[in-house]
Amino acid sequence: MTAQQFDVPDPIVATTGKGTGGMEYKIVGSTMQAVICEIDAGESIVSQSGGMAWMSGNVTMSTNMSGGLGGLFKRAISGESLFVVEYGVQSGRGLISFASDFPGKIIPVHLAAGQQLIVQKQSFMCSEKSVTFDIHLQRKIGAGLFGGEGFMMQKITGAGVAFVAFDGEIVEYTLEPGQVLKVDTGHVAMIEPTVSMDIEMMKGFSNILFGGEGLFLTTLKGPGKVWLQTMPMMSLAKSIAPYMPASPNSSST
Repeated sequence: MTAQQFDVPDPIVATTGKGTGGMEYKIVGSTMQAVICEIDAGESIVSQSGGMAWMSGNVTMSTNMSGGLGGLFKRAISGESLFVVEYGVQSGRGLISFASDFPGKIIPVHLAAGQQLIVQKQSFMCSEKSVTFDIHLQRKIGAGLFGGEGFMMQKITGAGVAFVAFDGEIVEYTLEPGQVLKVDTGHVAMIEPTVSMDIEMMKGFSNILFGGEGLFLTTLKGPGKVWLQTMPMMSLAKSIAPYMPASPNSSST
């Protein structure tokens, strides 16, 4: 059975595209999306362990420690899975799908050779084998401590197509040199390396106490492109926490 026999109804297809070789993809769904990749013999898709949702019967998988012990250590400290999985086909054309685990959007990123993007932790889903992913350390201590994104983000490098999953809807801005965008904690999804990230303390005593935005804002300074997410997971968790049932082990007052 070949991949062409698995037809996806058009109403749920959000985006289609092609990779650097014969790979083709469809992003399906609206709020809980999945990316469906079709590959030829000799092509590979790489993901973190546990990322696959479904695949055709002719797809093979190989789990390994990409990058050796150094790569294993980097993934461990960044909170990612310790192993990576490579999917391929021996003959014919295979289908492999990866689904997001949170309401949001899957973004296909087409990277030229050597082109890099910085993305939030745990957003990388899968990519062509030619794409590499690594950790990115925040250079400024304040941004790492109070910016909401932490000290470690992820860096993906081309050439090839990678897929990243973000929370909620995605808004894109292109910043001119010196142009600044102030962002609330957790809304930074992805930036180009030319964009600098820092923090700024909220001004005004009443703003700090009653504004609801916390003490700090993340500042993004151009030039470069930025991607912002409208519903960070931690904001959603904070919103629904008061409505969660109390633990049966908690003592009543």
